[in-house]
Amino acid sequence: MPRERYGIIGTGSRAGMYIGAITGEHADKAELVAWSDTNPGRQDHYDAVVAAAGSPLPSRWAPADVEAMVAEERLDRVVVTSPDHTHAEYVSRVLLAGADVVVEKPLTIDAEGVRRIAAAVAESGRQVVTTFNYRYSPRNSSLKTLISEGRVGQVTSVHFEWVLDTAHGADYFRRWHRQKQNSGGLLVHKASHHFDLVNWWIDAHPTRVFASGGLRFYGRENAESRGLGPRPERGTGHAAGDPFALDLSQDARNKALYLDNEHHDGYLRDRDVFDEGIDIEDNLSLLVDYDNGATMSYSLNAHSPWEGYRVMVNGTEGRAELEVVERAAVVVGPESLGIVDPTATPADFGVDEVRPESERLLLQRHWERATEVEIPAGVGGHGGGDAYLLQHLFSRTTTDEPLHRVSGLEDGVAAVSVGIAGNRSLETGLPVVVAELDLR
Repeated sequence: MPRERYGIIGTGSRAGMYIGAITGEHADKAELVAWSDTNPGRQDHYDAVVAAAGSPLPSRWAPADVEAMVAEERLDRVVVTSPDHTHAEYVSRVLLAGADVVVEKPLTIDAEGVRRIAAAVAESGRQVVTTFNYRYSPRNSSLKTLISEGRVGQVTSVHFEWVLDTAHGADYFRRWHRQKQNSGGLLVHKASHHFDLVNWWIDAHPTRVFASGGLRFYGRENAESRGLGPRPERGTGHAAGDPFALDLSQDARNKALYLDNEHHDGYLRDRDVFDEGIDIEDNLSLLVDYDNGATMSYSLNAHSPWEGYRVMVNGTEGRAELEVVERAAVVVGPESLGIVDPTATPADFGVDEVRPESERLLLQRHWERATEVEIPAGVGGHGGGDAYLLQHLFSRTTTDEPLHRVSGLEDGVAAVSVGIAGNRSLETGLPVVVAELDLR
């Protein structure tokens, strides 16, 4: 069977997973023949990565020439890993040019973007896959199995708490994500992962959203109100002992992708998290109603001292509880500053943990004692989900019984619909009916 011809739009850090897969484990199914980015320096970096893998270098195309890239390189699929606010444009253009699309979550950031992509799918007949790798994490799949088997009965409510620590969470306030016009805020960029999990776990679609939240920790005004004092100049944070400063020169990959290439486009990867101009929220709470009668209470905090999540699923026959500690602490010290990798473990910070990195799934049915449900071991990042996702992706898997982890356009729309409705609710102070957003 001939290998499929792939292109990539956006060669930042997230593209690395796909480039590594195409030139490595899945090279028998796919070949990377073209890519496009606004910054040629990042393409130079990945040229070296591709060459080291022994693969031919992809051709380079300007973002304005995406249609020509698809046609002239006879692309079967294009992976879109550009900033979120560009997804609708690139996804729709690729579809109409005649290729399928794999798009990193979120699908897009607003209702207009959803409608544009849906129209392009209808007109082109091509396919869109939204990559929700957390579905593939064994701990999340185990909860899905438990619910699907009816172990808690009919789901009546879900409580979902996600905490991002001051290494990973802070990083959203350094980059382009810090402005809602670029990312849709954390309700769209980050939480679309979480909302997709709930949609998938309980096999339901959101119908109404009420949101509350704000920027309460990061940003200039918050820093000044806490008496944080003058901020260190860029590039001097380590010397000043500032745990919120990121020194790109200390990480070879960040240096190669961003610091060394600022002169091409002026993009700064390491902005101060206490700058002016940050307009996304760092504390968020939601109430979400679903079409199966269930309700979710959700909270997101982006300045926690530890990172992970807790999920409680209540049903007519019992309750399931999943608790995950992804990173137990962020400790200030010479070796800990500037770590932004969300998959970094507590060992990377050189500390012994009272709160161990762990995952635990409990089931307690009515009138019974709680039991612990075994969670299989995973492979790769994002809770062991990346490897399984890539296997499905490059083998073009369309059915995944009984877990149904493969996600398409409808799943991508359902996930962002909560964040889009949530942002509308934040603006109006009122609950928002999802159907009234006309996400079609």
